[in-house]
Amino acid sequence: MEKLFFKDKQVIGLDISNTGIKIMAIDIKRWLVLGYGSIDLEPAKVKESLEGTSTYLADNVQVLIKEKLVGTLPSNHVVISVPTTRTYSRTFNLPTDVEKKLKDAVELEVDQYIPVPASTLYIDYEIIERTKKQITVLMSAVPRTIVDKCVSAAESAGLNVVLVEPGMNAVARLITSSEEGKLPSVIVDIGPATTDIAVLDSGAVRVTGGLAIGGNTFTLDIAKRLEVPLENAHQLKVLNGLNAGPRQEKIRGAVEPSLAQIITETRKVMRYYNERISDDRKLEQLLVVGIGSNMPGIGEYFTNELVMPARVANPWQKLDFGKLPEPAKQFRSRYITAAGLASITTGNIWK
Repeated sequence: MEKLFFKDKQVIGLDISNTGIKIMAIDIKRWLVLGYGSIDLEPAKVKESLEGTSTYLADNVQVLIKEKLVGTLPSNHVVISVPTTRTYSRTFNLPTDVEKKLKDAVELEVDQYIPVPASTLYIDYEIIERTKKQITVLMSAVPRTIVDKCVSAAESAGLNVVLVEPGMNAVARLITSSEEGKLPSVIVDIGPATTDIAVLDSGAVRVTGGLAIGGNTFTLDIAKRLEVPLENAHQLKVLNGLNAGPRQEKIRGAVEPSLAQIITETRKVMRYYNERISDDRKLEQLLVVGIGSNMPGIGEYFTNELVMPARVANPWQKLDFGKLPEPAKQFRSRYITAAGLASITTGNIWK
């Protein structure tokens, strides 16, 4: 990326997902939140906007900035996230003598492991580690249509997009600065409708995975199994969850099939890391984040199923909302990606 005549301004984070848009600006010298806001979206209309001609995304970005913002935004420069489930991220090792033909090696990796034509993707890569014998390359690929539609939606609201990255990269940035993220870690980000999984090692995302199960899935599972309205099911999820209690067995029985699928996908990601990336570094911890992490007992569930230390991460201890009213406790986790986007330094954008 060339800087040319571009003038640095403080960036803001704009997190676009299938279920909502979140925005946040942070003074990272003081970790002070300057402004934030969110707006819920209908997944079917988001899909139509990303794949068709609908202006639904663009319209809602404008509404978010004009009507839903708490505080102020210091500039119009934004870093955008695209849903991790719509991206392909892989880390692979190569002999050092391949570095001169690195572009060809990356293209070969794309052809072998990504199930869509390279011509339809934006592809980027960087060397994140090197020894005398080999280099470790991180590669990310995103469908061009997804990026173009998200950028267009932001620009329609008068925003200047300076960087686009997978949402999990933003989550990893925030966790690295607040949760002992330099340890080889598994991150499980349970959003409303999807779960993103990644291995974070030495501050870099090494491999990602995901599936279409999220916090809303748990609510639906409980409502169906216990035959209660969705509102009651949500309360049972966030108040009782997997902790011991009179309804614990039924609640656990309701959500366990969905949790089991997340565990299966997590094992796949961990196996890829262990077999293809690292044969000497042991995964030390699992951190659960996202709106689905508000179910009591979920950290212990991962600990027992994967036989490794797991806990719910709490990056909010690092953020200071100053005089701004803080988001309600049950809604804070939805801002983790936007906060991670907003915490990137301008120097890192132009590396």
